[in-house]
Amino acid sequence: MSTKAKKIFLLLTIVVPFLAYCVIYYMPIIKNAPFRSDEFVSFQFKWGEGDKLVNTYDSATGDYQYLNQKDSLIKTNVKLRENDIIYLHNKANELGFWNFPDVISNAGTDINKSKALRYVMIFNYKRKTKKVVFVTDYSDIAKLRDVAKQMTVLLTQSINDAEDRYGKKK
Repeated sequence: MSTKAKKIFLLLTIVVPFLAYCVIYYMPIIKNAPFRSDEFVSFQFKWGEGDKLVNTYDSATGDYQYLNQKDSLIKTNVKLRENDIIYLHNKANELGFWNFPDVISNAGTDINKSKALRYVMIFNYKRKTKKVVFVTDYSDIAKLRDVAKQMTVLLTQSINDAEDRYGKKK
């Protein structure tokens, strides 16, 4: 058997079946991923102290209301760009948002009566929704607290950047 025939034989008996196996095994996993960027619909972001979540943003409608430094409620409409939405989805994926518990708070904390700042993050997809409630006084797992805090900062920063862009266009 020549060297060229040996290489072809090796390719056909090892490499091709391995590639076929990878395609057959991983394609359904990728196809059925629960939180895919092409299925992203919208997100809602709410925050406030105790049971008063007066600060809200809805990416589907662009409705944004928040309390300013003078405790005046400001209502405006801020639309995020498509690349902002994709960026937020990718960052949520990178930070492991889909693996967060539904409620991130200390054991025994009544999230509706707690005076600590509370964030509610809801990502809506065509087939699923992921909702996470994060109370800022959480102290059990420092890494989870830091990642949840990073997610809230990303959402807030993206909304504020979009508001600044929108305000400059007026």
